[in-house]
Amino acid sequence: MSVPKLRELYEQLPQARQSDDAEDWAVRMRGAYADFKEQVLRRYTEGTLQRLLTSDDNLTRRAAVDALGLIGSMACVRDLAERLHDEDPIIVGMTEQALWTIWFRGDSPEEADRLDGILRLENPRRVLTGLDELVARSPNFAEAINQRAIVYFGMKDYARSIDDCRRVLQLNPHHFGAQAGMGQCYLKLRHWRDALHAFELALRIHPGMDGVKENIRLLREAIGEDPTD
Repeated sequence: MSVPKLRELYEQLPQARQSDDAEDWAVRMRGAYADFKEQVLRRYTEGTLQRLLTSDDNLTRRAAVDALGLIGSMACVRDLAERLHDEDPIIVGMTEQALWTIWFRGDSPEEADRLDGILRLENPRRVLTGLDELVARSPNFAEAINQRAIVYFGMKDYARSIDDCRRVLQLNPHHFGAQAGMGQCYLKLRHWRDALHAFELALRIHPGMDGVKENIRLLREAIGEDPTD
């Protein structure tokens, strides 16, 4: 069986060595990934990369995940999220990172830049105002809503945070962060069964979240359910 060109391109990315200077390494990697992205854009559609996610070859799957993290849109999230269940733990970690990258990218560079600028603000109230304005302009930008849920959580406004988490999940059912965040809100409200249910749903999306697993175990013990179920 021939090796996909995507895997060949991926294998050309530099590998870290103990002797590498961290700053030089970062510069080299940025350049290498810029070249990798250019080659991917030239040779592959998003749909083709999605098909390569199910390759029997681990390196090909890794390459497809990495490539989608660079160029993928929200259209690939469902297929990409399936790799959170991959047998290769490296792919699971890469998939989590790729999903966050895509979610923050939104539907346009303008949305992404605006969100990035808002999150750099130091005053939580200014962040909240900026997110309100962004969500009003881009109501389908799920990550902007998720970031607002996080701000509400920090302000201890758990009801509004839960509402935003629900809205995120309506737009993006694979958002394990919003699902786990909802569980955290219910914990703060001492709604133990609601918290347990939210965490269990989060774990269905992303089975590798150890903190969520521990929360589930503790909640089952507190409620009186078998923690091993």
